Amino acid sequence: MKLLSRHIGGRLYRRRWLVASSLLLLGFTFGMPLTAPLFARLFPELDRPLYVQDSFAALVLAHLNIVLWSGVIAVAGGVAAGLLVTRPAGRAFRSALETVLAISQSFPPVAVLAVAVPVVGFGETPALIALVMYGVLPVAQGAMTGLSSIPPPILEIARGIGMNRWQILYRVELPLAAPVILAGIRTSVVINIGTAAIASTVGAKTLGLPIIVGLSGFNTAYVIQGALLVALLAIVADQLFDWLSERSQRWTPQAVAALHSGESLVN
Repeated sequence: MKLLSRHIGGRLYRRRWLVASSLLLLGFTFGMPLTAPLFARLFPELDRPLYVQDSFAALVLAHLNIVLWSGVIAVAGGVAAGLLVTRPAGRAFRSALETVLAISQSFPPVAVLAVAVPVVGFGETPALIALVMYGVLPVAQGAMTGLSSIPPPILEIARGIGMNRWQILYRVELPLAAPVILAGIRTSVVINIGTAAIASTVGAKTLGLPIIVGLSGFNTAYVIQGALLVALLAIVADQLFDWLSERSQRWTPQAVAALHSGESLVN
């Protein structure tokens, strides 16, 4: 029993920042109304020191929803693009892909929203377009770097033991490249959590609403409340990906074990 409690305590200590940031996020999401006296004291000149147009829990869920969907699209597109240009038939297109992705990053998010609104209207759609444009580059770069960094002798061994190209991809290449790909996804998601706040300028419901209302109404308390939750959300996401990154390190030995098991069958 003591060993079990010590093991659980050790795991909680290693993940202390994840636990602490998650508790803070939950506390401020559901307990923000309790901070009204604090903000009233900090900003006595404000008639309404607490944002009450929407519940913060609803704003956090809406923010997560738009980040999740944009992240799914960016990951699917980025990994697919990385796979395409690391195959023999697509290597000639790698420099062109990197150029296109770099150009997409050069447009400010507000400019993308301004161009998208007349075409698709207000709401979440223009926000998704902007977030996908910003989120796909880190994922694609991670996929290209991870898949390109696999030593050719490992791939030769996989072919030598009779693996077909799909088996090599799923049992060798992707497990070995997973830590680098995951690092790209981590960067993409954390960036988009912050960028999604701008989506409220085109009618999307996000944590940017208190920030924008606060800026337009010279209400610093609103800005702090929205920015605090965005920052905590980004920290929690970053810590979650840190935990996933540690677990992904276990996939490398599994890929090597798959090669060894194949070699033993051949021999």
